[in-house]
Amino acid sequence: MITRDEDFRNRLLATFAVEAEEHLAAISAGLLALEKAPSARERKDLVEAVFREAHSLKGAARAVNLAAIESVCQPMESVFAALKRGNGSLSPPLFDLIHEAVGVLRNLVAGSGAAGSTAEQSSVDSVVRRLEAASRRGSMDEPAKATTVQEPGPEEDFALAETGGREVPPDESRVHLRPAERLAREETVRVSTAKLDSMLRQAEELVSAKLTAMQRLAELRRISVDLGGRKKARENLRPRMLGVQAALEPGRNNDLRAAGVASAGQLLEFLDQDGAAFASLENAVAKLAASAEQDSRTLAKMVENLLEDAKKVLMLPFSWLLDGFPPLVRDLSRDRGREVELIIGGAEIEIDRRILEEMKDPLIHLIRNCVDHGIEPPKERVHKGKSPRGTITVTVSQKDAGKAEITVSDDGTGIDLGKIRVAAQKLGIVSAEEASRLGDQETLSLAFRSGVSTSPILTEISGRGLGLAIVQEKVEKLGGTVFIETRRDGGTTFRVVVPLTLAAFRGVVVRVREQLLAVPTVSVERVARVSEEDIKTVENRETLQINGRAISLVRLGDILGLPPGGTPGESTSPGQVVVLSSGGEHIAFLVDEIVNEQEVLVKGLGKQLSRVPNVAGASMLGTGVPVPILSVPDLMKSAVMEAVSPMPQAKAQIAETPQKSVLVVEDSITARTLLKNILEAAGYRVRTAVDGVDALTTLKTEGFDLVVSDIEMPRMDGFDLTTRIRADKKLAEVPVVLVTALESREHRERGIDVGANAYIVKSSFDQSNLLAVIRQLI
Repeated sequence: MITRDEDFRNRLLATFAVEAEEHLAAISAGLLALEKAPSARERKDLVEAVFREAHSLKGAARAVNLAAIESVCQPMESVFAALKRGNGSLSPPLFDLIHEAVGVLRNLVAGSGAAGSTAEQSSVDSVVRRLEAASRRGSMDEPAKATTVQEPGPEEDFALAETGGREVPPDESRVHLRPAERLAREETVRVSTAKLDSMLRQAEELVSAKLTAMQRLAELRRISVDLGGRKKARENLRPRMLGVQAALEPGRNNDLRAAGVASAGQLLEFLDQDGAAFASLENAVAKLAASAEQDSRTLAKMVENLLEDAKKVLMLPFSWLLDGFPPLVRDLSRDRGREVELIIGGAEIEIDRRILEEMKDPLIHLIRNCVDHGIEPPKERVHKGKSPRGTITVTVSQKDAGKAEITVSDDGTGIDLGKIRVAAQKLGIVSAEEASRLGDQETLSLAFRSGVSTSPILTEISGRGLGLAIVQEKVEKLGGTVFIETRRDGGTTFRVVVPLTLAAFRGVVVRVREQLLAVPTVSVERVARVSEEDIKTVENRETLQINGRAISLVRLGDILGLPPGGTPGESTSPGQVVVLSSGGEHIAFLVDEIVNEQEVLVKGLGKQLSRVPNVAGASMLGTGVPVPILSVPDLMKSAVMEAVSPMPQAKAQIAETPQKSVLVVEDSITARTLLKNILEAAGYRVRTAVDGVDALTTLKTEGFDLVVSDIEMPRMDGFDLTTRIRADKKLAEVPVVLVTALESREHRERGIDVGANAYIVKSSFDQSNLLAVIRQLI
């Protein structure tokens, strides 16, 4: 059972974690700015700013008794205190050390502020020891100086000073001011994102209430119209009854006529009485409809305003996502031997936090792609007449219709379209004949297909052909699109268009057989009514002429696998089509009826159904009927796959594919046994060799589909083995995967030079990683 004190400390630690991330982000930003060699005045201000951030973080850690974090902040603060006094200078090794210290601090914050293992404690001790040495010397590359660094004077910690030293629980409403904010008096309230998400969800639920109110209003209007029709029918009946009565009156002596006259009179009297009641009911319904209309307008306005305000609360500037990108680019470029400058524009544009969170991984993929594949090494850039320092630009701008465009571009080598065609052919995505007919934009679209890569070698972060496929999947899941522009030696630009906010959107509701479905209006190019004569068959595929161009036609019910509707023998003539567009493709989907266009509230399907093909979510209509929301990108892919799916004979041939064989070359018996077991469990036929010489002998006597080799081995290492394989005409095409503990950039580059197809570092090794690489190569 959690005690009251434990609960308070947990909430206090949660508050500290948020504050610590702010300080660490500010320190990282200050370090990156200092590395750009600003003017003396700017450098002085930046040193002061980083010093204060380190000091504030130390004070916050001390307040919650996190000794490990305080122990790292203390020498870091001393380093910048020395720099403030002019003792020492900033140098690349010192920058590396402080960036490493920031990384250690991030790990500590993520781990509740304490070193959780012996390795983590060793890392803390190492960085503290080196920071203390640097603070004494003033620089990492200067000789030791006999200087004494005085402890900086005490400063008031702003997180506690505002409350008179009283610790404030995280859930208590309070204003949190940073030092710079105090001057401008810009007050902000720290609120849990979970609470904001809850508030937005409740606001979104009111959209359903608004739609239901509108549906009830529509029903009242229909009742009112029906009552009007009935009233008119009654009024038409009265003159006829009067005529009947008049016709019966002359024969008063006739008992039958007398009875008829009496009955007609009674009926007229009833109609008169019923008319008054009918008029009263009609009046009541009219008043109710007018009241419901007023209530509906009021509710709609309140819901729209509340939802808009709730969305604004969750809107964050694009800069919120970009804080970690400068250190990422710095580390990647240093690891790859590149010189790269990151330029960011439009950071003030605000986007829904949920979209920013989903876009983090895709943007990291794109930036890694720019560093790893786009920006050339400095010598190569100079040889091309470029600056040795490459540039990656990340910008965001607001588009029409509530959309934002994010561009990630580099000034590197560009994408080799020929390599994309070759990779796509190797994977069987296109034939050689089809590849030769592809235009540039069609070729670039293949880069988004899983497995397509132009990298000469597979590593832990590139060459798998998965990065762009993941980017496209994530972006399309948000209802966005991604495009590529490239120019040989002129760089590559990725354009990503995403909505500014999630939740409600406009949707076209259609009926297919007995099922209602919703399609995002933003993806609907047009709707049209078609007849049998409008449909033409071209190369065994149905097409439709729209605005003078032939568009593929597919039947939505078939794509979704819906059961046939109607009765046997009933006509199934075409009705209406919805033309959808995504990624430059246009396809017409045949539906039975286009019901209407309305506001649609997106509801997730839950973790169990998080990835249902062709379905992005669900919604509830005002009538209370649930409807699936279709995923347009999935529909487009399903339509294409329907057209190119292999024949049964081809599927049978695939099933009869012979077992692949792999040669494992490893001098360690333990590692050799492990690799052999992993590969055999995955269905491969495996032979082993103890070193490069043994492997060459085996390769010349037996045929193998792939070689997995260690590098550091007696007699002949993995590099030499790969070189000998590439020099042998009979073996030159056999893929080689190097699995090694050597992880430096120089070793990876040597692996590329000798002709290895993949380079897997043992420190990041896992069997799924290895198997994924092998499946891609053979």
